[in-house]
Amino acid sequence: MTGVVISPPVTITSMSGPYERELRSVLAGEKKGIIAITRSCNEVERARAMQACERPFLVVRAPGSGSEGTGDLLVLRGDVCFPIEVKSSKVSKIYLSGRTMTQYEAFQKTGERCGLLPLYAFRLKGVRGDSWRIFSVPVGGLRGKMRLIANRVPELPLTRNGAPHLDWEKGMPLNGFIAMICRSDGSRPALDINL
Repeated sequence: MTGVVISPPVTITSMSGPYERELRSVLAGEKKGIIAITRSCNEVERARAMQACERPFLVVRAPGSGSEGTGDLLVLRGDVCFPIEVKSSKVSKIYLSGRTMTQYEAFQKTGERCGLLPLYAFRLKGVRGDSWRIFSVPVGGLRGKMRLIANRVPELPLTRNGAPHLDWEKGMPLNGFIAMICRSDGSRPALDINL
């Protein structure tokens, strides 16, 4: 008779490939991609997301698995740049441990070393409306627009033990993030500040 093996708790994450492409299409301002993800959104959410068509980003797939602190995507425009780690799940919370915690720590170090704001984009499967939420990684020493954006995008919340995790309910909807970094009133950039 063999003993029973009890597995440790599993961190719920899944392959992000198709969702990574979905996010890349939206941030690159591809109208077809934006229409696809906003089918079940209301008119306000759809209009906010469509602002990416006016001020698109160059979205580059980062090399490697993200363990080097680069994230999955590098999102660039003349005024801002973000590394983004993409996560997807059927459940609304993702706990970081092992490789994903090492990834988070490397991401944070890269942000501090380079003066960038690392972001997590979390896609919750099976929900209507805007299924994406954006979170920031706390980074010291940010300046200008990066600091303003960091103040507006919620950081990864902490568990009772003080560990960062992703809680979809506490993130910024993607359409709100796009509106913030593209345009506020349809005529001026939301973060049009003097640097």
